[in-house]
Amino acid sequence: MRNRPQREEALAFLRAELAAGRSTTTELTTRAAWRAWVRFAQQRFDAAPTPDSDGLLFQYGTYSFSGRPMFTLDLTRQFDVNDDDGEHGHFVQVHCELRYEPEPALDALGSFSSWFFHDTDEDLDQWFAAMEGHLEVLLDRRPSEIDLYEEPE
Repeated sequence: MRNRPQREEALAFLRAELAAGRSTTTELTTRAAWRAWVRFAQQRFDAAPTPDSDGLLFQYGTYSFSGRPMFTLDLTRQFDVNDDDGEHGHFVQVHCELRYEPEPALDALGSFSSWFFHDTDEDLDQWFAAMEGHLEVLLDRRPSEIDLYEEPE
């Protein structure tokens, strides 16, 4: 769709949202990261004109992806990329991973995941409110690590 940023600009847009209003000495709280991601998720990009072409994934759990167990909140935007014939070619995901040292309060959250797709009858603001409800124990914390990346790169 015209007048929307290109999908290739999504990671840069997310980085800019996370940097907005902070100096390099200000540590990012989960609340600030969540608000930045909500702004990013509300921005529509020029995605494929197919169902489920622009999705949001909210997921968390304790994982050992980096070698040691960390509670990980993964906020992901997934785009369907079509091939030259207009058919599904592959997916591109833009991730904002916030990692926290494990502790009983976080372990008690277990794991959770939920998808939202733009251009459906679902209400984005209601989905955001429901997902924020899962973040209560994290909102005022500062993540130990933050990783922004796109796959495949």
